Amino acid sequence: MAVAVALQKKVAMTGNEAVAQAMRQIEPDVVAAYPITPATDIVQYFSNFVANGQVKTEFVTTESEHSAMSACVGASAAGVRAMTATASNGLALMWEVLYIASGMRLPLVMTVVNRALSSPINIHCDHSDSMGARDAGWIQIYSENTQEAYDNVIQAIRIAQHPKVLLPVMVMLDGFIISHAMENLEILEDGDVKEFIGEYRPERYLLDADHPITIGALDLNDYYFEHKRQQVEGLLQARKVILEVAGDYQRVSGRSYGLFEAYRMEDAEAAIVVMSSTAGTVRTVVDAMRKEGHRIGLIKPRVFRPFPARDLAEVLRGVKAVAVMDRSESMSTAGGPLFTELRSAIYELEPRPLAADYIFGLGGRDIYPEDVCGIFQRLLAAKPGDICSDPMVTYLGVRE
Repeated sequence: MAVAVALQKKVAMTGNEAVAQAMRQIEPDVVAAYPITPATDIVQYFSNFVANGQVKTEFVTTESEHSAMSACVGASAAGVRAMTATASNGLALMWEVLYIASGMRLPLVMTVVNRALSSPINIHCDHSDSMGARDAGWIQIYSENTQEAYDNVIQAIRIAQHPKVLLPVMVMLDGFIISHAMENLEILEDGDVKEFIGEYRPERYLLDADHPITIGALDLNDYYFEHKRQQVEGLLQARKVILEVAGDYQRVSGRSYGLFEAYRMEDAEAAIVVMSSTAGTVRTVVDAMRKEGHRIGLIKPRVFRPFPARDLAEVLRGVKAVAVMDRSESMSTAGGPLFTELRSAIYELEPRPLAADYIFGLGGRDIYPEDVCGIFQRLLAAKPGDICSDPMVTYLGVRE
């Protein structure tokens, strides 16, 4: 069946500019923000749209990221669309309010430009900021490039506001690597974005005087447990909704999205699992080594929360060995956050693939194709017991 793709414009933009353009097309009712490198450009571009009268958004400049998220919570609770953007320590300063937003079931959308957390002070990319917030009850979507960042922000609105979900969404892109790099992409017409996201009509909101509700009430051992379980239900429902929204978006844009991308996995005996911009480097290595006859593949998770455990396990069924590349350190001493999730997912497989974790790129350290090639060579040479004992976690590129 032919896909009726909407008219699109080919442009060259940085990742931050593309996100700001998506926000302009969405035209949220409220944007509250405090600048932080490398996310500053997003709200700076958007503030120009506000000043020039291109959007009717109420732009709130706050004194901190904590206040920015608090303002978004208040706006969303009042019944309007609210968005923001942040990075690194700014996200960490929001910590308390992240849990409040998800606990109140508020469909906020926030772009997080991934940057290392202090200390030491560092302004370059790793995933310690968003991975630190992985259990805050937010849906988390990661972008490989500028096109994906633009597309993910637009889809996030529909996902968050779906009545079976009603949870906030973080959309991630790698700091500087994507946020400040110029790339070609296609953007939809303004009217097509408006039609895709639709008009926001919340069923319940604080300022509905005819149907009063309580928001943020004290919730002790009588109902707190039940409300947390309801949040989990929203995440469980989100899996189906994310795929439904992706299907609708493909009909508009011609671009296909899922919970993850499986690349050349049909006959793979070894695979690397990695998120965001590094997936592009791994994909190049896969193509090169495939030409040499090596049966290898790539899995690029797009959605980290809710974690698609069963789906990933099914793709890895029959694979001899798998390496996970984590751009953050969980400090568990048992591997990074993506590794521990994936290792749990494949635990029931029989035979179970050998698994190893590679912590890489912390603080923006570069990753090279030869590094990836070395990982694949180790996987292909692995024998039972090798991966976990020699060693299970490797710090790729670190000076020991």
